[in-house]
Amino acid sequence: LHMRLPKLKGFKNPFRTEYQVVNLDKLATLYPEGGEVTVADLVAKGAVRNNHLVKVLGQGEISVALQVSVDAVSGSAKEKI
Repeated sequence: LHMRLPKLKGFKNPFRTEYQVVNLDKLATLYPEGGEVTVADLVAKGAVRNNHLVKVLGQGEISVALQVSVDAVSGSAKEKI
């Protein structure tokens, strides 16, 4: 039996944090006039699910000023905001 089962390769980190990602182009469509972006607003607008961590990524362009208060923001998204 032990010869039939494959060996497990690598290591799985039990403390890894998984984020729901939101890109800047999605924020630009959700907030065309700018304003404050919170996790509760994103859940209310249907962009993310409740009770999960949210991270903003820098894909896309944004032309309005946003005040982002989420769990994590990437470096490229910080530069563009």
